[in-house]
Amino acid sequence: MVSSFCWGCLTRLRPTPPAVIPPISAPKAASFHTSAVRLSVVKKKQSVQGGRFRESNSPRMKRKKPVDRARPPAVGERKALRKRLVLSNPNALEIEGMQDVSAETMVDPRLRGSVLGLPVPMLTQLRAVEAFKPTQGWSIFRRPGTVVRQETLELGRLIDGISDEGENKGKSVKKIVTGVRGSGKSVHLLQAMSMAFTKKWVVFTVPEPQDLVIAHTGYAPLSDETPDLYVQNAATAALLSRTVSANEEVLNGLKVSQNHPALKSAVKPGMTLAEFARLGTQDLAIAWNVFQGLWSELTATSAAPGLEKDFKPRPPMLVTADGLAHWMKDTQYRTTELKPIHAHDFVFVRHFLSLLKPGTEKPTFPNGGLLLYATSASNNPSVYSFDVALKQVEARHAGVKPSASEFPQADPYSGADQRVIDAFDSPKPTVAKEEMLELQTLSGLSRDEARGFLEYFARSGILQENINEEWVGEKWSLAGGGVIGELEKLGRRLRTMA
Repeated sequence: MVSSFCWGCLTRLRPTPPAVIPPISAPKAASFHTSAVRLSVVKKKQSVQGGRFRESNSPRMKRKKPVDRARPPAVGERKALRKRLVLSNPNALEIEGMQDVSAETMVDPRLRGSVLGLPVPMLTQLRAVEAFKPTQGWSIFRRPGTVVRQETLELGRLIDGISDEGENKGKSVKKIVTGVRGSGKSVHLLQAMSMAFTKKWVVFTVPEPQDLVIAHTGYAPLSDETPDLYVQNAATAALLSRTVSANEEVLNGLKVSQNHPALKSAVKPGMTLAEFARLGTQDLAIAWNVFQGLWSELTATSAAPGLEKDFKPRPPMLVTADGLAHWMKDTQYRTTELKPIHAHDFVFVRHFLSLLKPGTEKPTFPNGGLLLYATSASNNPSVYSFDVALKQVEARHAGVKPSASEFPQADPYSGADQRVIDAFDSPKPTVAKEEMLELQTLSGLSRDEARGFLEYFARSGILQENINEEWVGEKWSLAGGGVIGELEKLGRRLRTMA
């Protein structure tokens, strides 16, 4: 069929109008300068697809220059630097007429508020038992010294009474020292150690109870019969090493006078207690047996049959531990079922906590002694059961009966650990010459003691101020009522005169 749209119709159509947009032309140069005409379209640089002969096509990366890195510190170097002790400052002034701690000065009430120096030969013993702390300000004075406060005089009279002939001879005293941060709890223990060394006591110390619960030392079940109890041989050997180093003179004068079936092959006749204690440092497998044997030797009042020849009366003992709260919770150690082990399941901890209980047939220290456990305010875990136990100790010592309504009790919905509360359940002793467990709270220094302490800074050349009653009262108030740690911060700020 022929289309009706013919050729003639096509020829009568209008032609298409020209484009409205003008063609793109190259930009012209401006009339006020002679720069070259810029191209409107910049052609892309053609990349070479193929490389030259035997040349790689992969991108080239610039090598970084080697960086010289410092050599990492040796094993234990960081810990040694963190625990480094500096006990002398040669730039500080020498204080003329400064007295030392002795049997006479530690009970002299006229020296209250003054600072007594620690004898130089005793510094080795105090270092051995780790009595000094790196955070204490020993490095700003010419020689280490401690201020005599009211609690220091009471402590000196107590140690002097236990040592000398009198009604207090051979008494067993137990105290838990508490207080705010910077109140001088650790230094109070140091003062007790220095006095005990002066009186030729045997000193046992646990300077860092935290080290026994953070899984930094080896442990093992005590025996197949008691798989729930664990022993820490390395920690026990370290305790024996500290004890021998600090009390070597006293232990060398005493000889073995008891039978030790577990160490029958190692013990020789006529062996001194210093040689006996070194058996545990030489062989870690028998460290705990050696410690038990040494403790039985020092708490003996008579020799075993057949060993009466070399027996001598045993001296009193001082036992200290700084940071007691770390022993009141689960440790970082695990059982074979990966369950946490409680601190009281370690025989090391259990032994020192058992000393809080009164003796049944004989006192805890039959030859006399002092037990001083201190809490820590700067590194103190929050244990509710321990706080309740301390309140009960204070109430029990004040005469409040456990059946009374005002006696502190744990909240029944708090989930308190009954093992912790039972560890401090220390009733009135039934044995003579043994006192009840006491809670001692250290507060700040008095104004007179604070003035003597700040005058020690001035005489050392550290403090350049006119020390008078008004100035001392101001610093005493700023220090929270004479908190000795805050007074030290105020006194060590050196001010130069214009």
